[in-house]
Amino acid sequence: MTICKIDYQAPADLLAGRVILVTGAGDGIGRAAALSYARHGATVILLGRTIAKLEAVYDAIEAEGLPQPAIFPLNFEGATVKDFHDMAETLDKEFGRLDGILHNAGLLGRITPFAQYNPELWEQVMQVNINGPIWMTQALLPLLEASPDASVIFTSSSVGRRGRAYWGAYSVSKFATEGFMEVLADEVEHLGTLRINSLNPGGTRTAMRKSAYPAEDPEALRTPEEIMPTYLWLMGPDSQGHSGERFDAQPPKQ
Repeated sequence: MTICKIDYQAPADLLAGRVILVTGAGDGIGRAAALSYARHGATVILLGRTIAKLEAVYDAIEAEGLPQPAIFPLNFEGATVKDFHDMAETLDKEFGRLDGILHNAGLLGRITPFAQYNPELWEQVMQVNINGPIWMTQALLPLLEASPDASVIFTSSSVGRRGRAYWGAYSVSKFATEGFMEVLADEVEHLGTLRINSLNPGGTRTAMRKSAYPAEDPEALRTPEEIMPTYLWLMGPDSQGHSGERFDAQPPKQ
């Protein structure tokens, strides 16, 4: 069963004092989430591969007088396990804990028959969409466990819940994401302070969506800002008691 919190009204101080890491924070949904989390009181760590984009988000947060964010440049395509442990060491020294991670960074790959799929591209998609997030999460688990109330959100997709022809590595990586989310949620359930869930943003006006559906009218889609209620609910304390579950950021199509 999936749940949608599109009508959630977040209190202004929902995330006050929290330290939240957002991957793929340079644009699209990641940018909107970083700004939204900061506007609700969080200190946001902006992670992405393009420093100029991260700096633009940093400046936007600073311009609004919100809690000072941090920038952590990282490209999942070439990141190693050592890179993730080095990151954990840096964040531990700087913050001492993590209260949330939004795994938003992703790679579409190609919409093409599997018989024609390039193996190198397949591996690249898997590295960015599932392998990188898995090993980053492992490295950051001690920081999450140091928080009295932490939330990890893995970005899923409708094609990660029901396979669809031609979606290849992207679809398979999202099935893997759903499975890993359930495994990890079950493992940390005894802690009582760490919840792990998946979130399907649905059709949203982003560059990735345009790449997947070039003929689609973007004006017919919700903007990243319009789907933020569920992102806020899952990251804040109102979602306590929910772990190992699947959520949708948009209501089902009628």
